[in-house]
Amino acid sequence: MKINKIATAIGFTLAISATVNAGVLPQSQIQSQWYESAQATLAQKQNQAQEEQQTKAKNVILFVGDGMGVSTLTAARILAGQREGQLGEEGLLSFEEFPYSAQVKTYNVDAQTPDSAGTMTAMASGVKTDVGVIGVNENIERGDCSTVFGNELITTTELAEIKGLATGVVSTARITHATPAATYAKSADRNWEDVSDMPEGAVTAGCEDIASQLVNFEKNVEARFLGTDIDGIDVIMGGGRRHFLPKDAAFNSTDAVSSVEGDRTDERDLTAEWQANYPDGQYVMDKAGFEGISADTKQVLALFNESHMQYEADRENDIAGEPSLSEMTEKAIDILDNNEKGFFLTVESGRIDHAHHAGNAYNALSDTIEFAKAVQAAVDNTNPEETLILVTADHSHVFTIAGYPKRGNPILGKVVAVGSEEPSLAADGMPYTTVGYANGLGYRDLGDETDADAAYSEAPVVGRVDLTAIDTNSAGFHQEVTVPLGSETHAGEDISLHAKGPGAQLAQGVVEQNVIFHLVNQALELIEQ
Repeated sequence: MKINKIATAIGFTLAISATVNAGVLPQSQIQSQWYESAQATLAQKQNQAQEEQQTKAKNVILFVGDGMGVSTLTAARILAGQREGQLGEEGLLSFEEFPYSAQVKTYNVDAQTPDSAGTMTAMASGVKTDVGVIGVNENIERGDCSTVFGNELITTTELAEIKGLATGVVSTARITHATPAATYAKSADRNWEDVSDMPEGAVTAGCEDIASQLVNFEKNVEARFLGTDIDGIDVIMGGGRRHFLPKDAAFNSTDAVSSVEGDRTDERDLTAEWQANYPDGQYVMDKAGFEGISADTKQVLALFNESHMQYEADRENDIAGEPSLSEMTEKAIDILDNNEKGFFLTVESGRIDHAHHAGNAYNALSDTIEFAKAVQAAVDNTNPEETLILVTADHSHVFTIAGYPKRGNPILGKVVAVGSEEPSLAADGMPYTTVGYANGLGYRDLGDETDADAAYSEAPVVGRVDLTAIDTNSAGFHQEVTVPLGSETHAGEDISLHAKGPGAQLAQGVVEQNVIFHLVNQALELIEQ
């Protein structure tokens, strides 16, 4: 077939003549690496689609990157590639290679831009709810204990326990923090992490703090569902020891940061109560204890820090030592897969969110890269024919990738345009970075500081700063912002869901966040229809 075209451009005429045999493109197009790689990707997805017709799974692992919006994924994959000596843009994080994905709407019932309590409750229960409340529906009034009763929701973790599956909750945040808490607790306020955080009226009215609910999980479920006999959550790993210990220096752990580590004002030592409940279980609080956990351990309570666990880049500075998220994930699977019926595991990377709140892209992206390694650890240690792996976020952040940097430009660096070797200058005559934040604390130059939270020691910076002599790639650099605030905020755009394994093919299109619960339920058949 002969094709003749006359294309008219501005000021000149170009004649194009090309011979195209049916379905055959020019060799320069077919042999392009972009064309070939896209064809290979399509072929791979077609093969995966044919293989993954099964919808029922033995195991499900739900990974939640807290605050891991699409811009965070993009920047993290570029940084991961650049750390390996590549240009970066062409790479993929482990779960971005999963065959199925969906776009997820994150709003809460009462909020356009959500918080983690409401979003994780949606994922864990199948029901959207309000900002700041955990494991209860929208009829709740935040902070009012009396409105909890009758509005409680049942979660995937509870349903999995009732079905006889092994269960686990792993987080780099405090294990009583909003996202992990939503897997097991019912609370009128996400901040009621221990009894000292609660108003006296809530305590006397019979509401139970979140840490206590975790230790009493088995008893509470059996009381709520008469005739049910469960064995409790098998693997619990995270931070937040202070909410489990009495406010008495005699109970301090060896790596306590505060003079009095515990916060509880009811004199209860919940770590001792847990050990009394599970005499065959292991309570650990450091890396050495973690390494001593054997695969045949029946149950584990691991509280590695007084508050949140360290950022991945800061982990080596922990006094007693901490495992990485990928190490915790692998250990959890080693224990949970002893149950012949299967397991349900929730894994959260909580500190992506915290680094973004502090305006520190270095730590947010570093923790995202470690999160991707944890997902790969799950892939490597499970049977793909019987394990559904879901990877998502609870919400995004006001984190942007802007300017017109050339290919391979350091993602944490200043914008250098195509064809240039010098940073581009803004209208104010100063250079600017590729990544930044719409609001937050703003500029900090803390050198090699790997603790993003150090930014809170100073007031927000208003206006632009001359970055000419500043190393913006350093761990302690905090990006500039448009609107100065005491902490950077969440964002309201959709986030992504990536799926692999039996039932993964149902993760398609644009969905409400509470649909994730239903994907887990259909795979494990937690609820009899």
